[in-house]
Amino acid sequence: MEQQPQPFATPQPAAALQPVATQQQQLVEQPAPVQEPTRPFRIAAVGDIHVRETDKGKWVEFFRLASEQADVLLLCGDLTDHGYAVEAEVLCEEMKACAIPIICVLGNHDHDKNEHQAIRKALISDRVHFLDGDSLVIGNVGFAGVKGYGGGFDQYMLSMFGEAENKAFVQTAVDEALKLESALSRLDAEHPGVQKIAIMHYAPIRATVEGEPDAIHPFLGCSRLAEPLNRQNVVACFHGHAHVGTLEGETSEGVKVYNVAKPILQKAGLALPFFIFEVQ
Repeated sequence: MEQQPQPFATPQPAAALQPVATQQQQLVEQPAPVQEPTRPFRIAAVGDIHVRETDKGKWVEFFRLASEQADVLLLCGDLTDHGYAVEAEVLCEEMKACAIPIICVLGNHDHDKNEHQAIRKALISDRVHFLDGDSLVIGNVGFAGVKGYGGGFDQYMLSMFGEAENKAFVQTAVDEALKLESALSRLDAEHPGVQKIAIMHYAPIRATVEGEPDAIHPFLGCSRLAEPLNRQNVVACFHGHAHVGTLEGETSEGVKVYNVAKPILQKAGLALPFFIFEVQ
């Protein structure tokens, strides 16, 4: 069979090639995502709350307010007024109003009746932590704590000399400083780069006990406690104990130290019943 001729189709001009965007151009043309500002980590701190057996219901609002204002609450010793475990049981009930982690150290009042272990046992829980040469990390912040001890400050610091009783007094402060050093070192080893906060009851510097009679300074704290703060690049330290001291000071290396004893905060006229410190 004879093949029929096919109709002739006029060739169409080829469409111009479109340049393909490079990966770099595509990235440039896409709008950059909006970065939310990082919210600072907020620490609420107070010491010397001296809870009594008759304080039922007194502290509920305090713990509720701390939960609204901060990410963690520090209690810097003298949790109880007379050192009785029954006072800690009252405090335990009050703490149920707190929705954030609580980090505590014991104070001299908590030791007065030799019931400090029972006080600790009454309060400790999944949310309430005690530090005594220990460390804890919450968020991007590491906490190390000890009770601390007396011994005096700077050139008036007691030395390891004389009677056994005097040496024992000095040795207690040395032991507390060593425990703090160890806890801070563990934070570096186990959580490199974490920002470090120290918590204690006794003062590590003289500046935050100024206002108290000079004669009792050796019983309010000890410069040995400041040495680990300087060596370990601590961001800030919180303590209590000196009710007539000064709110703020710093170590010889510029580490911020805050005396957050409740009477000090009341004297300073703070809007909140605790001190707020922000860690970026």
